[in-house]
Amino acid sequence: MGGSNVVYVSVHTGDPGSTGINEASGGSPAYARKATTWGSVVNGQVTGSQVAIDVPGNFTYNYAGLWKTATGGQADFIDKVAIAPTTLSAQGQLLITPTFTVS
Repeated sequence: MGGSNVVYVSVHTGDPGSTGINEASGGSPAYARKATTWGSVVNGQVTGSQVAIDVPGNFTYNYAGLWKTATGGQADFIDKVAIAPTTLSAQGQLLITPTFTVS
């Protein structure tokens, strides 16, 4: 995942499982996955660029996901991670900075 590999970040209202289910949708501006670009591996970790994801209110977001494409189905889903549960009462943005340990 180092170098200029682009991966798309999503947020979810429930466990996405192995297929990316429970992905956010709707809102204005509309929800969409956002591209992150990976930096170099430092001390066994690689960090992506921070993304601001537009999300509708009245939902709790508790997972982030990684995808091969900006749109697409379960074949494009890469992985998931639990995030601190965040509930928005109105339209807003979640800031996500993905970091992974390289083994």
